[in-house]
Amino acid sequence: MKKLLLLLTLFSLKSFAQGEDEAVKKPISALFDGMRKSDTTLMRSAFAPGASLQSIGKNKEGKVGVRTENIDKFIESIGKPHPDVYDERITYETIKVDDNLAVVWTPYQFYVGDKFSHCGVNSFQLVKIDGQWKIQYLIDTRRKEGCK
Repeated sequence: MKKLLLLLTLFSLKSFAQGEDEAVKKPISALFDGMRKSDTTLMRSAFAPGASLQSIGKNKEGKVGVRTENIDKFIESIGKPHPDVYDERITYETIKVDDNLAVVWTPYQFYVGDKFSHCGVNSFQLVKIDGQWKIQYLIDTRRKEGCK
């Protein structure tokens, strides 16, 4: 009987964790669906108030630096009419959740229409606000070589 109770408890915890993982993915999916559709409302819904957006990359001289981008300007630029779809294709490699904090690691490949642009990894920090997961911090790498 104790073994059955332990087994049911473990199964329930695993089911809860899987459900929470899906909830954590929701704003990330909203961000990239919004980018593909140029839907600024959908993109904005993914972010927490005061969220931060940064990219790690090399400048023309080859020096590594971190660039901070204003969320509103980013959303505005993606929302402007453009002939090709901005398609960031991600895979969920790691999701970790503790209470109201989640960390998500997503390798990606970015396409403009059918043309490959660049690849890298997104690192998301999400917070659960009023029962909903929101992106608080997003930092990514960007490169053209070494892509899968």
